[in-house]
Amino acid sequence: MKLRDLLDEAMAGLLARPVRSALTALGTVLGIATLVITLGVSATAGNQIVGRFDELTATSVTVEVPENPFPLVGWGDVDRVTRLRGVVSAAALAESKEGANLSVRATDVVDPARVTDQPLTVVATSPGLPAAVKGRMIEGRYFDAGHQARGDKVVVLGAQAAKMLGITRLDRAPAVFIGTRAYTVIGVLGELRREKSLAGAVMLPPAIGKRYGLDTVTRVLVNTGLGAAALIAEQAPTALSPGHEGLLQVISPPSPTRARDAVEGDVNALFLILGLVSLVVGAVGIANVTLVTVMERVAEIGLRRALGAARRHVAAQFLLESTLTGLVGGAVGASAGVVVIVAVCAAKQWTPVLDVRLAVLAPAAGAVVGLLAGLYPALRAARMEPVNALR
Repeated sequence: MKLRDLLDEAMAGLLARPVRSALTALGTVLGIATLVITLGVSATAGNQIVGRFDELTATSVTVEVPENPFPLVGWGDVDRVTRLRGVVSAAALAESKEGANLSVRATDVVDPARVTDQPLTVVATSPGLPAAVKGRMIEGRYFDAGHQARGDKVVVLGAQAAKMLGITRLDRAPAVFIGTRAYTVIGVLGELRREKSLAGAVMLPPAIGKRYGLDTVTRVLVNTGLGAAALIAEQAPTALSPGHEGLLQVISPPSPTRARDAVEGDVNALFLILGLVSLVVGAVGIANVTLVTVMERVAEIGLRRALGAARRHVAAQFLLESTLTGLVGGAVGASAGVVVIVAVCAAKQWTPVLDVRLAVLAPAAGAVVGLLAGLYPALRAARMEPVNALR
């Protein structure tokens, strides 16, 4: 029997019962579509993680300065970090146990009937802090190098600290008292995207911070361009403390590529199982329907054998029918999967990531499923004796 004749016979057998053939292929359609959607959506989501990775996290580097008999990092050393290629902004920060929960009030009058003192954290910072914490000056301005050089008694309040002290405007140069010392409030810093705890803090120039044990830098906050964090994490310790860089601890963001791979792995592991289960169900459906078809076509099989068809011809016909069923199911499933991926990406405004090889191999995978599912029914049909079949 020629291949063309065999194909014609197989197509005639499938088209004789189109509804049954369509329902038989449905399992393969669902399995292949699930696999295509799984791989496509996970690849697209992984690409989005790289493209839309949290920029704040991906560009934030923190250098921790441990306690040491001599200062490892000076206030002016931050300027060397800002000159590194890829650094957007940087600032030094000094915190101490003495500066935590200091009594701060907005008036010098002690009223026993009203609580005016607020326990606030007092820190010393370099002038570049607003950019380093990605904040905005809600009122006034931040102190600069001139305030530091002159030793001006000025402070900047976090937005929450200003609210607690009842300071809402700066046109009258309000003052706050830390203990018995008065300081002029020149600004209110708010909308912090980084180091949000500073919203409830009082920030001093380093020259004033010495009075509260805030003369030594404890942390350096660095913001980098996207993709430069890993390089700056290596270079910043050397720039801050040449010769003692090994004593500094750097906290750098995780790689977005690792996050993408982790998401892809988790999604694939979950949904590939579902896709494989659907394929198994589809294979069982094809095997079951093909076996029923063999039982219904016993007389046809007997007639073919009586007219000279060999066992291999009968087996090849039923194998080809089941393979065509799987092939059609795979093609339809792959098409449906691609449509779903594009629709999801359009709804989420993502850029779809489609592997062309997947769309090509999916119908082939469906055909293999159909071929394997039709092995037993085809062998059973080939083993029928013509006399028994005709009887």
